[in-house]
Amino acid sequence: MATMKDVAKLAGVSVGSVSNVFNGLNVKKSTYDKVKAAVKELDYETNNLARSFKLNQTNTIALILPTIWHPFFSSIAFYVEEVAEKNGYHVFLCNSNGNSESELNYIKMLRKNKVDGIIAITYRDIDSYMEGSLPFVSIDRHYNKDISIVSSDNFNGGRLAAQTLSEKGAKKLLFVGTHNVVYNETMKRRQGFESYCIEHKIDHHIIDLLEPKTDFTDELKDFIKEHPDTDGIFTINDFVGLNVINVLKTMKKEMVKDYQLIGFDGIKLSNEREYQVSTIVQPVKDLAYKAFDILMKQIKEPDYKEQMIIPVTFAEGGTTK
Repeated sequence: MATMKDVAKLAGVSVGSVSNVFNGLNVKKSTYDKVKAAVKELDYETNNLARSFKLNQTNTIALILPTIWHPFFSSIAFYVEEVAEKNGYHVFLCNSNGNSESELNYIKMLRKNKVDGIIAITYRDIDSYMEGSLPFVSIDRHYNKDISIVSSDNFNGGRLAAQTLSEKGAKKLLFVGTHNVVYNETMKRRQGFESYCIEHKIDHHIIDLLEPKTDFTDELKDFIKEHPDTDGIFTINDFVGLNVINVLKTMKKEMVKDYQLIGFDGIKLSNEREYQVSTIVQPVKDLAYKAFDILMKQIKEPDYKEQMIIPVTFAEGGTTK
């Protein structure tokens, strides 16, 4: 039966380096690849259970998402798994389907199964997750100084959308979106949009529905009939942008000719495809990697907390001039 020394010898690295890989510590990619190849060639299996008792770690983290059907959330899952694998961790994926009770049940289950920590995009009050000492990092939801959070710069993303529409010639702007009863970072998109419009004296209006109501068809049609000269629209996300386009098509409004539209998120159907609409792009890979990095620090230092905001960018997607 192969030993750790055998793995180190075949990989051409020290036993300590092999141990670091097995225990999920940071090592050079070349070292990680050599050890991984040696493990595969020797058919070596570490005693994960014994190591978890010794270190009080399982080298497993949980990722809680509202749904994997949304491209943004599935991209987060892809990159969290990617960075976790590079660091010797496994990811337990929890798809809550936007149900707050499912999220809470996942938390209870995960505590019993002793995962090392949790990364989550959640719609619940964050305090519900903080009973106990399980390391927790939130992505893009809930801003509280006691919670580690990684978020895109939603406020300046909203400002960038308003600025871009204005610079491209739009004179009368409209925000279309929805918001949750629990405060979250996404709401800052509208705030940033409004702040830029007010600061630069730009004519603007707001359609912002309280969830679970998400069908704004009637409100949008009524608004456009009253304000037919609206020529710039910013939507809280790209999917809402696509819905706006469909509604305005029924009103014989033509994209770019009659109005320009910018969404938020940077949604693509696949890596190789173009953006669905002109959009404020969230740095999904950075969000996932930074969240994992902060979680690792919390696992080593339970009192560690960090809140990070990552810049966003604008990308053309065919709905602006």
